[in-house]
Amino acid sequence: MNKENETSLAGLSVLVVEDETLLRRRLAAHLKALGAETGQAETLEAARYKLDENEYDFLLLDVNLPDGIGLDLMRDGAVPASTGVVVMTALGGVDGAVEAMRLGALDYLVKPFDPALLPLVMRRARQVRQTSRASEHEREKEEQSGFFFGSSLAPLRGQLEKILAADIRLQQHLSPVLITGETGTGKSTLARWLHNNGPRAALPLIEVNCSALPETLAESELFGSERGAFTDARTTRQGLFEAAHGGTLFLDELPSLSSAVQAKVLMAIEDRNIRRIGGTRQIEVDVRVIAATNRDMHGAVESGEFREDLLHRLDLFRLNLPALHERGEDLLVLAERLLAQLCLRHRFPLRQITEDGKRRMLAYRWPGNVRELAHELERGLVFEDTAALDFAHLPGEGVDSRTAADPGDWLNTGYDFSAEGFVLEDAINRLVQLALKQAGGNVSQAARMLGVTRDFIRYRLHGDRKGNL
Repeated sequence: MNKENETSLAGLSVLVVEDETLLRRRLAAHLKALGAETGQAETLEAARYKLDENEYDFLLLDVNLPDGIGLDLMRDGAVPASTGVVVMTALGGVDGAVEAMRLGALDYLVKPFDPALLPLVMRRARQVRQTSRASEHEREKEEQSGFFFGSSLAPLRGQLEKILAADIRLQQHLSPVLITGETGTGKSTLARWLHNNGPRAALPLIEVNCSALPETLAESELFGSERGAFTDARTTRQGLFEAAHGGTLFLDELPSLSSAVQAKVLMAIEDRNIRRIGGTRQIEVDVRVIAATNRDMHGAVESGEFREDLLHRLDLFRLNLPALHERGEDLLVLAERLLAQLCLRHRFPLRQITEDGKRRMLAYRWPGNVRELAHELERGLVFEDTAALDFAHLPGEGVDSRTAADPGDWLNTGYDFSAEGFVLEDAINRLVQLALKQAGGNVSQAARMLGVTRDFIRYRLHGDRKGNL
């Protein structure tokens, strides 16, 4: 960047609010010489009028004005959110500068100062605004996705960031992703998050519940059909792989498809083209496939319900969502977020959850996970006619969720091994996740808890083996 570009303020508009006439005119002239459009005001009243009539990128604001304190403009909401504020204060007015920063000012100048400092200060303020807007955009995207990570899913968030970084490098032919987890843990929502935060966010996201597809229609639904291919094929129909071209195809409960259709899915992923039923032409498709299941995939392979070659192809990036009761205090934060959304949807005043209600929620095991939590909150909102929700009907009052007995959980002393066997790899992965959750995502601390090396934890997290995290 050359010196001229560094000092140029072309395209910016600045309102100078200063009661000393000579200083105000000098500052305005200097800003104008740098390419900025300027306005001037010497009182609070004049500044309010200017801000009401015009839009400015920045406000250069003196603290002490003849008719009041300049910071009142910020306190009263007279300064639009789109206008950045740089405060000017006299030597010794540090308290005023601190108050200005607390109210949202981007920077401050101590008078007297050299007007040549203005380009540097304005550029610095502009960078602060850009950084703030970028962070706001990221928060908006996460809120819109509806997925809440919290501290318990910090390792998962790290995996997602690595996938997104690889996606940005590749742009085309993105590798498939496999999401595993119990029913209701948020697999569909996580798939949407991955699409909406990736390089294909502006392109189609097609969601398919494979378990809802009749076996006779699954193939034509996914790959399309030519006219006359079968009795009811009166017109040529595009399949969902074609509809998702350039974007993402989310296949929920993929193991529900027949072995023959699974084979065609594998070919579509590997060859990046499909052929409609009854057709002879190969149709190129560039689709990122995200598959999800609540089943033990290795068990499905062993039972012959799922193709091993397809699992190998999908298992490059695996994301595992833990059960809701394994997410600790994050459960309460998630509940409060969901409750706020439900209150807004039903136009109810914002409701809180009592301390007893929180204890009951932590003690309950939530077999339906996030979906059950959302339904329970909505039911409480509609039927509990109280200022705060208590959830008195939930079982487990006074029971610590970490010690609640579940005969099907091998962490409990009463666990009985089934005749079908025990998947030790899954148990190891769960222990790693539990240790990472308790360590707040700190790999070194988790390794010490488990008595293993950091490389062992990273080995598990980075998916270097079958049955990875």
